[in-house]
Amino acid sequence: MQFKRYLLPVLLLLFIVILLLNSCYSVRLRSVEGAYEPAAPLVRDDYYRNMEVIELDTVITIGPVHKDFTYLIRKTDKCPSGKLHTVEYRNTLGAVLLSGITFGRKRKVKIKYVCMKSN
Repeated sequence: MQFKRYLLPVLLLLFIVILLLNSCYSVRLRSVEGAYEPAAPLVRDDYYRNMEVIELDTVITIGPVHKDFTYLIRKTDKCPSGKLHTVEYRNTLGAVLLSGITFGRKRKVKIKYVCMKSN
């Protein structure tokens, strides 16, 4: 009888955990045209092992009237061409919770991008 008493709360907690884990995902967009900017020292063992990756990990604030946000890619030392080869957007549980608590005004952004090789 003790077991039946705890069965419903445990199942409910397990269901909530499964829903929260499904909120973590990653989306990657890659161009088939052009070559990527190669990394000088090869230090990565993931998908980006030969690429010069620029990572953006910040919190953005979106006003109640605005529904979009624009991040401009410029020519810099890390991105001499200013053109994108690969873009990855990652959504995590922390980002979902922050957006929910602030009613969508603040959003945690994790983006990795690779520039195209300049000609």
